[in-house]
Amino acid sequence: MYEHDADDEYPGGDELEGQSISPAVFNDTIAALSPATPVCLRESATVAEAAQRMREARQAAVLVVDGAGRLAGIFTERDLLTRVVGRGLDPTAATLASVMTRDPEVLSLRDRVAYAVHSMSVAGYRTVPLVDAERRPVGIVTVSDVIRWLAGLFPATVLNLPPGGDTLKRPGQVDSG
Repeated sequence: MYEHDADDEYPGGDELEGQSISPAVFNDTIAALSPATPVCLRESATVAEAAQRMREARQAAVLVVDGAGRLAGIFTERDLLTRVVGRGLDPTAATLASVMTRDPEVLSLRDRVAYAVHSMSVAGYRTVPLVDAERRPVGIVTVSDVIRWLAGLFPATVLNLPPGGDTLKRPGQVDSG
């Protein structure tokens, strides 16, 4: 640690641009996260096709829909790693039906951000499908969307951070990661 680190200013939660995270988490809806339009495929699509579409759309998942366009499952990058590559499956032969997560937990655009944070922090989801009342996909929200939203609550504080990152660490705190 550098001696000057102890003198760096570190604003407390109450001083951050006069905002508080708590009201925003409970008042803002998921629509405020500007979720992406989902990539949707049928269960018969191959893993290779899903991976290609995920790459093209720069998304971490595809939503799997039935013939009526209702959500049947989700296939994520984690599924690609653990259920396809980890098992030695051929991505050009394996279909989404065999490797997707069926009936995933979902949220709607009207749900509060707190529900997305809960799904991500407690259940460990990094990607949550958003559906309408008929369970048709209308969006997809990710951990990155939540981080961008949080940064937007404190734009001056986040944008004016000095390079290096060590200046935010408080003396005596142990970094566990």
